[in-house]
Amino acid sequence: MEKFIASSIQSVCNQTFSHWELLIVDDASTDKTAEIVQRFQEADSRIHFAAKSMHTGIATTRNQAIGMAKGQYLAFLDADDVWHPDKLEKQFDFMKTRNIGFSYSAYNWIDEAGNELGKTIPTTGDLNYNDYLHNTIIGCSTVMVNTNITGLISIPEFRTSEDTATWLNILKKGFLAYAFPEVLVSYRIREKSASSNKIKAAHDLWKVYRQQEKLSLFQTLSCFCSYAYHAIKKRL
Repeated sequence: MEKFIASSIQSVCNQTFSHWELLIVDDASTDKTAEIVQRFQEADSRIHFAAKSMHTGIATTRNQAIGMAKGQYLAFLDADDVWHPDKLEKQFDFMKTRNIGFSYSAYNWIDEAGNELGKTIPTTGDLNYNDYLHNTIIGCSTVMVNTNITGLISIPEFRTSEDTATWLNILKKGFLAYAFPEVLVSYRIREKSASSNKIKAAHDLWKVYRQQEKLSLFQTLSCFCSYAYHAIKKRL
């Protein structure tokens, strides 16, 4: 991840909203990620870094970061994505003025070099639990959660659909995912990323439907067909 981590961190440092803390947990990487992060940490005291000696996976790593958080608002940023400079300011104001617990935004696609690909993934309006079961449109790096409203969150143990499982856990409590329609994040399309392996991702989502959400086979097939339709539509 050393190829992209600097641009991701810099996108946080460039935020117009300055009251943030950046919590980075290194899941036992073997590249120069730790060195890069430590340079940023030395330059900005708002950046906090923890390195694990053993690889434990995405869910455990994100839960460790959540446990380090001091604030009530949580926002997520995958290590190869980029926040737009006004992301935190706009989304925080949107949520605070409306007393919202959970929101997501539109995002666009960039290539590995950071060039825009001319593709925007819009929001589809405010989503309830049933809406999201049928259309997993929420981009992880676009999410902001007010834990004073939703309660503490924990990332379930799924290989590639842990974010989907998390949002479902929030929504089934009766909360809505409120849509902020502007593009606030650039999502990097990488050939070798975990999410690029669509077969694994689809298999993992099936497990979320069946194991976590306890859907019947018929309900799972219905949701899965809808998910597949929207996933294909998104990429056209």
